[in-house]
Amino acid sequence: MRVGALALILMAGRAQDVQPAGRSFVIHAARLLDVATGKLVEPGEILIQGERITQVGSSVARAAGAEYIDLGDRTLLPGLIDAHVHLFLHPGDEAVQAIKESVPQRTIAAVLAAKADLMAGFTAERDMGTEGAGSADTAVRNAINQGRVPGPRLRISGNAVDIEGGHEDISKGAGPHQHIVPSATWANNAAELVTVMRRQFKEGADFIKIYETGDDSVVDGKFSTSFQYTEDELRAAVQEAARVHKRIAVHATGEPGTLYAARAGVVSIDHANQLGVETMRIMREKRIFAVPTFAIFEYFADHAENQESAKLQHEGLELHAREFRKQLEAGVPIAAGSDVGPFPHGTQAREFELMVKFGMTPLAAIQAGTINGAEVLGWPDQIGQLKAGFLADIVAVPGNPLTDISALTKVAFVMKGGVVYRRP
Repeated sequence: MRVGALALILMAGRAQDVQPAGRSFVIHAARLLDVATGKLVEPGEILIQGERITQVGSSVARAAGAEYIDLGDRTLLPGLIDAHVHLFLHPGDEAVQAIKESVPQRTIAAVLAAKADLMAGFTAERDMGTEGAGSADTAVRNAINQGRVPGPRLRISGNAVDIEGGHEDISKGAGPHQHIVPSATWANNAAELVTVMRRQFKEGADFIKIYETGDDSVVDGKFSTSFQYTEDELRAAVQEAARVHKRIAVHATGEPGTLYAARAGVVSIDHANQLGVETMRIMREKRIFAVPTFAIFEYFADHAENQESAKLQHEGLELHAREFRKQLEAGVPIAAGSDVGPFPHGTQAREFELMVKFGMTPLAAIQAGTINGAEVLGWPDQIGQLKAGFLADIVAVPGNPLTDISALTKVAFVMKGGVVYRRP
């Protein structure tokens, strides 16, 4: 793989930092975190040859011709993984973006968003729907894989799937004579789900995202949301995805939709504002991940249109945090996902701070955004750890993130697949 001319242009003045793949490096820092055990190796060194790690320890071999990079008083970590992003969204009204912005315009914005996320240390991501841009994310993923533009490794889903009149149907409330293209693809029963999925897989989707619940409400501290697909319908979707060795992720905020999704065997329940006892048991036993996406809830609460809306949003976030603590106590697997897009790309490491604020240890939060993220994306033996044989996706942060999780918001060095994209 090589970094093409467009990638150099997109580096915007930092092109001199990008090196062609195939080189050897020895990276040195004051510390290296073994994310599986929580052990700090002091000092830490990594030998990279080509796109993969070949040695990790306090001292590694000095391969002939290897470039030595001393990162000083920093900690080496695996590249961060965001399991819930929207490259095709930016801050502002999502419905307006889907209606007024062309797909080419949105694709250019997605390329720039991918670059911003990579520079923030996110070397792998799962794009959870293009919100009306169809399979344009296939082109973005492929361009990144071909080295034409810089960005994270991507798992992409194309348009999300929704029922007509459902949670993401932006034509709700419009007159029937208006012809508004929905920002998700409609499927109203099991047969339609299978048809839509086959089309999306044909167009390049790595997985399918389904809207299972919505709209949500909190009344007198009680959370409520309606389900969109029955358990049998979701099971049909899971079985169809499994036929081609792929998986289903759901937007699901509460019962009974979350229970239906867990019983059907999805890979993740994203948002997971409120999970019942049986749902949590199934998720623990089947290793179905909750992806809490606190960062987007906080952003909406802090940027509400008025005081009443802000109050309701903050109440919802507080309820989500209380339920999250129950999920941790129940042993529900957690993967880090921010829902970035409606808030600025490249700022989503805030998710780690919020997971710690609401009950996780710093190590558990880091594991959620490395080891667990790799499992959700389907690359558990390729990324998410600093191990010999793994892809050389490496970041460095100041200080020690086990004592100050905010260090993850200050990534100073980024390597993906043996290519340096950012240096101090």
